[in-house]
Amino acid sequence: MKTIQFREAICEAMSEEMRRDESIYLMGEEVAEYNGAYKASKGMLDEFGPDRVIDTPISELGFSGIGVGSAMNGNRPIIEFMTFNFSLVGIDQIINNAAKMRQMSGGQFNIPIVFRGPTASAGQLGATHSQAFENWFANTPGLKVVIPSNPKDAKGLLKSAIRDDDPVIFMESEQMYGDKGEVPEGEYTIPLGVAEIKREGTDVTVISFGKIIKEAYKAADELAKENISCEVIDLRTVRPLDLDAIFTSVKKTNRLVILEEAWPLANISSEITYQVQSHIFDYLDAPIIKINTADTPTPYSPVLLEQWLPNSTDVVKAVKKVMYK
Repeated sequence: MKTIQFREAICEAMSEEMRRDESIYLMGEEVAEYNGAYKASKGMLDEFGPDRVIDTPISELGFSGIGVGSAMNGNRPIIEFMTFNFSLVGIDQIINNAAKMRQMSGGQFNIPIVFRGPTASAGQLGATHSQAFENWFANTPGLKVVIPSNPKDAKGLLKSAIRDDDPVIFMESEQMYGDKGEVPEGEYTIPLGVAEIKREGTDVTVISFGKIIKEAYKAADELAKENISCEVIDLRTVRPLDLDAIFTSVKKTNRLVILEEAWPLANISSEITYQVQSHIFDYLDAPIIKINTADTPTPYSPVLLEQWLPNSTDVVKAVKKVMYK
């Protein structure tokens, strides 16, 4: 094992795949000369040249469309958004072309493309740069949606996403790029659609994904001091959902808390709640609790932002509530 930053894991995944397959290239704003807005493509221009690491104008609709057309013609593009907030400018290409082309062409066209970049809040960036979009894209048949929470998962999942023959939305976080973690030295991939139990537990299942899962870990540590055992599951992929992993855990613990950095209405935790109560309702010993952001645009004030975001204290309270303590 080696210890590297999240941004380095992303760079390694892209570079290793580009060495393996010449049809893969990276395109986006500042990915080349500037080494990436978050330095996730550092050194790639020097190694692969300007034909495969391509700086674009500020035109998400344009370079997203180029990527989709390129994928239809045998290439495997990686399209970087400086933030998924900017993907809204190109969302027509993602939703109406990338996601639908395989079915609309009767299977004549695969679209092996990865759209990647940071999602959700990242400190004092204001409402227009702080939204989580995973439930938006997960609502679209034809897309796979991946949100890693650590460098090891980021590298293994991104390599799988690049090799996938369908379009993949790969969501990161500006606040995780500097996170360090152990990553295997050799070649490895992590399959899409497979959740992982990050901590074994017996009393309550806590499900989360992305950077907010750190708050679940903090809560589990605090609750352990009171002899409450939390099983923490990292979804890693939200479309497809690993329902088997969720059901297996809830059947063991009989209680479920879901932590998600998203607005409360119609999000991933809403879908998990529905699936659990529909399929394994009789195993539940308490109502499911989902913890989300406040139902307002993201505030700029750090004081308000702290109140807006869910945190470990919210998780502790929710766990105690489902434990009737």
